[in-house]
Order: sequence, then structure tokens, then C-alpha cells
Amino acid sequence: MPPDNHSLYGQSLKNTKRTRLQAGIHSLDIACSPSQVDSLLVYLDMLERWNKAYNLTAIRDPLQMIDLHLLDSLAILPFIDNSSHIIDVGTGPGLPGIPLSIICPGKTFTLLDSNGKKTRFLFQAINELGLANVTEVNARVEEFQPTKPFDTVLSRAFSSIPDMLVNCSHLISDQGQFMAMKGKIPESELSQLDKNYKVSDLCRLVVPGVEGERHLVKITKTNRSPDLNL
Repeated sequence: MPPDNHSLYGQSLKNTKRTRLQAGIHSLDIACSPSQVDSLLVYLDMLERWNKAYNLTAIRDPLQMIDLHLLDSLAILPFIDNSSHIIDVGTGPGLPGIPLSIICPGKTFTLLDSNGKKTRFLFQAINELGLANVTEVNARVEEFQPTKPFDTVLSRAFSSIPDMLVNCSHLISDQGQFMAMKGKIPESELSQLDKNYKVSDLCRLVVPGVEGERHLVKITKTNRSPDLNL
């Protein structure tokens, strides 16, 4: 019995998603195994399904999700090379934490969000993907007390940079760094930085399939204690 048009369309879309994701990963020059590509696509499919009922993201088109969610998240991969203990604050449905954790199994990720629907999705995604290096936390950032400080506090769409620094200051180690993913350079936000913090790097991100500006702002404490490993 020949396949019907619906199943042919479904297989064609599946192939298109894989091709688009692989091309984007290649463009970002990321080392990614076939099983990791599979995991990213499973996560994408879960995000599509849950989004219909729980409105996890305003983006509905799966191909746009690849560019604006998966590849956008993976674009910061080179900048977390020296990080091992990372918290993604205001992670929503796991962005950028889930894609990064799939590619970086040797790093630990805590995904924090106050929205119960989103953390329920995270719990399901973590279990279905078998991500042993990821923990989801349903809490307000001000109330969350980690057992040990993080070396990177990451945010993609949590708040303004000054608010991020105030609300997340208790999460980070003395030698740690804040990373804020932004569109255009947030000049007004940077002008409001507290004297205890400084911009250590401002990186333009080039994300395949994304036309708008993307930047990563790296911020460190000005009163960092001496690094005893130096």
C-alpha cells in the first residue's frame, strides 16, 4: 500500500528539519555527533507538541524554531568553554540550557524558571532525552539558594542587565561571569551598571537564518578575588 500524502509530507518535513539543523551547526563550526543531532530534533519535536497546549513560545513554525531557538542557543557555545557549573535563569522551555547541555555532556546545567508549566516541560524533556547533567528548578530567582555558587549565570530573555545582576548576585562565584544574550547592544542597560561590575566582553553573534542583530554581553565583578590557580 503506497504512503498517503500526509505521511509523505511528514517525512519530507522531518528531513528538511534535519538538513536545516545540520547546515546551521556546520555554519557555527560546532562538533556535533549524529546522536546529538537526534537529541536536538527530539527536543524540537517535544517543544512543538507541548507548545500547542502550553504556549511555551510564541514561535510556531518548526523551521523558525531551529534558527531562533536551537541555533541561537548554540551560537554562544564557544563562550562557555571554560565554564563547568552553569545556571540558565529564566530558561522558559530550556533555552539556551537544553541545546547547550546536549552538546556539552561534561558540564552541569541548572535550568531555573518560576513558571510551573515550563518546568514541567523541562522535567519531561530532561527525562526523555536522558540528560544526566541537567536539573530543573521551579522557583523565583531571588528565592533560590544553590548548594554551591555557579561559575556562569546565563540569561537569554530574563530581564534587563541591571536587574539580572541584582537578582542573581547570590548565585555566582567570585571568579564567575554573567552572560546576557541580547539583540542590539543594550547601551542604556550598560550605562546603568553598578560600580561592582564591568563588561569584560561584548561579542557579536552570527546565527544562521537569523537576520536581526544578536550579541552576548559578558560581565564580571570588579572586586574579583585573586585566582589562586594563576
